[in-house]
Amino acid sequence: MRGLAVGLMSGTSLDGVDVAAIDSDGERIFRFGPTGYRPYSDDERALLRQALADAKNLTLRHERPGVLAEAEAFITRAHAEAVEAFLDAEGIARGDVAVIGFHGQTVLHKPAERLTVQIGDGMALAQRLGLTVAYDFRAADVAAGGQGAPLVPIFHQALARDLDRPHPIAVLNIGGVANVTFVNGGDPVACDTGPGNALIDDFMRMKTGNPLDRDGDQAARGKVDEPFIAHVLAHPFFDQPCPKSLDRNDFALANIGLPDMSVADGAATLSALTAASVARVVSRLPVPPKAWIVAGGGARNPTLMKMLAARLAPATVETADAVGWSSQSIEAQAFAYLAMRTLNALPITFPLTTGASAAMAGGIVVRP
Repeated sequence: MRGLAVGLMSGTSLDGVDVAAIDSDGERIFRFGPTGYRPYSDDERALLRQALADAKNLTLRHERPGVLAEAEAFITRAHAEAVEAFLDAEGIARGDVAVIGFHGQTVLHKPAERLTVQIGDGMALAQRLGLTVAYDFRAADVAAGGQGAPLVPIFHQALARDLDRPHPIAVLNIGGVANVTFVNGGDPVACDTGPGNALIDDFMRMKTGNPLDRDGDQAARGKVDEPFIAHVLAHPFFDQPCPKSLDRNDFALANIGLPDMSVADGAATLSALTAASVARVVSRLPVPPKAWIVAGGGARNPTLMKMLAARLAPATVETADAVGWSSQSIEAQAFAYLAMRTLNALPITFPLTTGASAAMAGGIVVRP
């Protein structure tokens, strides 16, 4: 089946809901449609941060202690509002939409315990919108012993397969957590690389009240604490082979032992940690990539991009926008693509992306 799919993404950076439409049959991407964004307010971000805290001790996927029930209702409502505003703004008739790809909000990810929790009510979203919704993309893979992440590699492969850059290509997505997809023919190889923007954002919020280091301005002024980076990189995670995945809280300010630093030095050090952890994964890939394409919020940070270029040389490092993709909307586009694959019963996870024993279809499809 081919049709218009609308993908939604609310990532670990907790900034808002990205919306994107693509025309696809789940294998080929025929056309990229418009994109949209529904930002979260400060109060909404605070609710989601509390939900992350309340989820730390979950043992069952469907438990909703603390503010989690309130947060789930909010996530569902915010995503519905994002879709409604997007369709109205772009003049897209609901009858033209084949499926909505709804990732929800990850609040806990512990694949070693076969547990992953994304809040958001897919059935309620389908009923409010009157549209078919694909959701809960990670659970089947985790239940089968996979990592349940990253999910976007099959989309990255579809994007990069014919890209006019030296191959092999690495597609790096830097959200709250960073992940990489290695594309060189055959099934993709992928894993989380380590912290993305989450540590930097949390540090800036703690020190200044600002949600992020905009344009890497503070990091550009600071001095990097290389011994601290070496200390963090001694964590066993970085020596594990691909595939591997992280929860946002696995590397949190509370547990990495960051020394007291100025705003500039802290931002510089945490930005360099993200870049260094990406460079560390190169030895875990089949061969070193010749070209890196960077998407996600990290692609909008010039200081982080310079750090990546320095640590990944002699490979080239470019933003997704520079090669004609969308840095901002690539994950929402990915969930539109995954929704169409789910609708067509195509696999979305693979042994070399999540560690599942076989290629697996995933996601639940609900109709209003």
